[in-house]
Amino acid sequence: MLDWLYDIVGRILVWIHTGLTFIGFDTDSGWAWGLSIVLLTVLMRLLMVPLFVKQMNTQRKMQDIQPKIMKLRERYKHDKERLQRESMKLYQESGTNPIMGCLPLLLQMPVFFSLFSVLRSVAEGNARYGFDEELVESARAALIFEAPIAAQFNSSPEELLELGASDPIMAKVIIAIACVLMGTTTFLTMRQSIKRSISQMPDNPMMQTQKIMMYMAPLFGLFGLMMPVGVLVYWVTSNVWTMGQQHFLYRNQPVAGAAQTKNEGNGSAKGMLSRKKVAETTPEPKEQPKIERKQPKKQSRAKRTGGGSR
Repeated sequence: MLDWLYDIVGRILVWIHTGLTFIGFDTDSGWAWGLSIVLLTVLMRLLMVPLFVKQMNTQRKMQDIQPKIMKLRERYKHDKERLQRESMKLYQESGTNPIMGCLPLLLQMPVFFSLFSVLRSVAEGNARYGFDEELVESARAALIFEAPIAAQFNSSPEELLELGASDPIMAKVIIAIACVLMGTTTFLTMRQSIKRSISQMPDNPMMQTQKIMMYMAPLFGLFGLMMPVGVLVYWVTSNVWTMGQQHFLYRNQPVAGAAQTKNEGNGSAKGMLSRKKVAETTPEPKEQPKIERKQPKKQSRAKRTGGGSR
């Protein structure tokens, strides 16, 4: 059913590989095929940058209307249908579409499954999805640090040798390391996103669920044991790109509350500096000479009354 999509992804991969071999890479090398997958991932992510920016704007708008949503939940807590209608009305009035928050991830999945299907077809020796017989044999022979690009961790030693691995044990070690990298980068990417979400909406009722998913992210590495090495390269590259992209955009679009606090802090610091500067430039008042007034000496009572001697 999705053969047309698999064919598009396969042909783009072949075009990138052809371009790399044209500039001097060895046709059958793992560098040529591995870099082709990396560039395919980068190309796909570049096309999705506008969607990611729109996702961030959607999250900011949802943060702004969160107090209104909470009021609606409190007002219509016993009327679910009315709550849904009023919430959708509020989203429409504010120009917010909650689906945009998930759209970049949803659009990545078809490319992921397409690449998985293309590499599985290559591992089986099928000339499909833009690959001819020569390209299939070239991709099957490509090694990334002794691991065939179309091999999986559960591949038998005979299959690994057939795919071109010189040392099946080392090939499995390389695949296991790639799976660990996959789980680690997935965890770091989700942690970065959830920290941003917490700063935006501390009272988000889904926060606990998101944290559970974040701590389960390293388990994604176990799924990598069933994926071809090329798919693992795609996944790790995509995660690294996401971390860099989120860091750049989050830094240039800080959370509203954090930005306000920072501005207030800067304002307070500037105020303190200005007051200090005024205090330094204001001349100290000169000390006025002390005026001493001479008081008459106090006489004894006998002298004042004149009865000192009789």
